[in-house]
Amino acid sequence: MNLKATLREPMLHFVVIGIAFFAIHSWLAPSEADVESVVVRQSAVDDLARQYQSAWGKPPTEKELANLVETHVRDEILYREGLVLGLDRDDQVIKRRVRQKLEIMSEEAVATSAPTDADLSAYLALHPEQFVRPGLVSFEQIFFDGSASVEELKNSVAAARLAVSKGVDTSALGKASMLPRRKADVELDLVAREFGETFADRLATAPIGEWFGPVASGFGAHLVLVTARTPGGLPQLADVRPLVQREWEHERRTRSRNEAYDRLRKKYEVVIERNDGG
Repeated sequence: MNLKATLREPMLHFVVIGIAFFAIHSWLAPSEADVESVVVRQSAVDDLARQYQSAWGKPPTEKELANLVETHVRDEILYREGLVLGLDRDDQVIKRRVRQKLEIMSEEAVATSAPTDADLSAYLALHPEQFVRPGLVSFEQIFFDGSASVEELKNSVAAARLAVSKGVDTSALGKASMLPRRKADVELDLVAREFGETFADRLATAPIGEWFGPVASGFGAHLVLVTARTPGGLPQLADVRPLVQREWEHERRTRSRNEAYDRLRKKYEVVIERNDGG
C-alpha cells in the first residue's frame, strides 16, 4: 500500500482527529496535579458568621452562611489568579495597603507592654505644651454700644457702675444683645475666641469681685465683673493620664515604624535616574 492510499484511510483520519482533541483538552483542562486547594477553616467560617450577625443583628441561616463561604472562596480564587497574571504589580493601591500592613506590624512589635508611671511622667515633662491647660474664668458683663461717642460711653458706664453698687439687677442695665450676661468656668482661650484677645487679657489680670471697664471687645464695650479665676498650667499626671498614655503610645509606634524603615533602607541601594535635559 503506497503513501497516498494510506493517507486516504478513514481510520487514520479518526486517529489524527482524536489525538488533536486530546491535546486540546489536555491544554485547556487542568490535570489533577494542577488543581490548587482553597482551604476554608472553621475559624474563618465562624468569623464570617460573626461579621454577618454584627451587621444584621441575627445569625445567618445555613443558606446565607453557604453564600458567605462561597463569596469568600470566590474572592480567594480571583485573588490568586490575579497574582498569577501579575495584576498586583505597579498598582499604587496595593502598594499602599501592603506598606500600611508592614508598618502596622512594625508598630505592634513593640506594643507588648504598657507604659509605667515613670514613662508617662517623663513624657509629660518633655512635652508640656501638649498638656498645659488654659486658665478658667467666671465673669459677668454689661454690654454697651461701641458706636456711641467716647463721652456717651463714659457716662453710660458710670451710670451702670453706680447702679450695680446699689444692687440694681444687671439685666436691666446696658444695651440688650445676644451675648451671655454670665459665663462660668470658661477657658480663657475660648473667651479670646468669642470676645477678642484684649478682652480675655483684661479678664486674666483683673481683680476678682470688682466691676471694671469699659473693656473693648469685637462687639463693643463692656463693664465686667470677674467672679472667679483658676490659673492654667501643667496638670498632674493623675489628671491627664489617659491623654498622656495615648500620646506616649503614638510616639512609640511612630518611633518603631521609623526605626524599622531605617533598618530596611540599609538593605537597598537606591538609584535615581534623571534626564540631563540635553
